[in-house]
Amino acid sequence: MRLRRRDTQTVEMQMGPMIDMVFLLLVFFMVSAKPIKQESDINIGLPGTVAQEETLDIPDEQRIRIESDGRVLLNEQPMDTPANADLPALVATLKRFKESADANKSEALVTIDSDDAAHHQRIVAVLNACAQAGITGVTFADSGTEE
Repeated sequence: MRLRRRDTQTVEMQMGPMIDMVFLLLVFFMVSAKPIKQESDINIGLPGTVAQEETLDIPDEQRIRIESDGRVLLNEQPMDTPANADLPALVATLKRFKESADANKSEALVTIDSDDAAHHQRIVAVLNACAQAGITGVTFADSGTEE
């Protein structure tokens, strides 16, 4: 018996459509992937004072009252003892007020209202505290008594 030889077809893999599919998948994943942000590109906001673009409504001036017994009141809040000549609490508070006024792009104003019986040295100590805080807008309040 004689075997017939069949005609065998060679099967070839067509590379053109496969390459097209690979490029389409590559483009798809490139477009849909989210780019990774580098650490240097991340904005980090640190706490602190930041300059404002527009002014905020904060009290325009601070009122310092000097009593006849030597007490110093900043906006009706007692600051230091009458025996303390350096007034460290007043200086610290005025420095914070000056920094916030500078950040707000406004002028720091202080009005000194002293009792008629207050010692002049205490008034000078309050003026020195304003100078240490860097406040130049200092005025004196009129007692309002005309004789």
